[in-house]
Amino acid sequence: NNQSSYFLQEATHPLLTGEKVPLNVRLGDKVQTLIVTGPNTGGKTVSLKTIGLLAIMAQCGLHIPAGQDNSFTPFKKIRAGLGDEQSIAQSLSTFSGHMKNIIAIINDAGPGTLALFDELGAGTDPSEGSALAMAILKELTNRGAMVVATTHINELKIFAQTQNKMQNAAMEFDPLSMAPTYRLLEGVPGQSNAFYIADKLGLSESILASAKSMVHRSHDQ
Repeated sequence: NNQSSYFLQEATHPLLTGEKVPLNVRLGDKVQTLIVTGPNTGGKTVSLKTIGLLAIMAQCGLHIPAGQDNSFTPFKKIRAGLGDEQSIAQSLSTFSGHMKNIIAIINDAGPGTLALFDELGAGTDPSEGSALAMAILKELTNRGAMVVATTHINELKIFAQTQNKMQNAAMEFDPLSMAPTYRLLEGVPGQSNAFYIADKLGLSESILASAKSMVHRSHDQ
């Protein structure tokens, strides 16, 4: 059976200290690609790294910091596109370095691959970045890879809802406390909450109204 499965219940990152918010995530036949959205500092990257690290730990035969009902099909390859790939020696910009890594991951991907991407589509023109991210996610899914990608790009939320074997997930945000809860919610798209936060911090109503009108106009085009 080439189809991988990945189910984590009440999982935490082993290097985090203090109070931890457990992570629940399920990937398999129905959901092959998970697109995680939500605000900055909301826990997207920590969730992504927890998924990758615990997969590696499980395959090494290590006990993982999680509940009892966890299941993994061993992956043949676990690949990640995380952080800043900028290289002075190779004269690579952040975007170029990131894309070089993504191309290598795509070329090597297939059934039994777990691919993790942080802020997919960032670092370039937003419209081109979103189109590239969609094409990359579609190709990896078609190749049979299992994918988890974090993003701020609104278009990817809509894209995930229209594609087979893709699902949205969100890092929960409490609008009353203006703070993230660090809980991953599968099946719902996240919000960046930029307007809400700007309003709470005192940005004028006229500027907010202008910004909202421009967002609606750009979406209609």
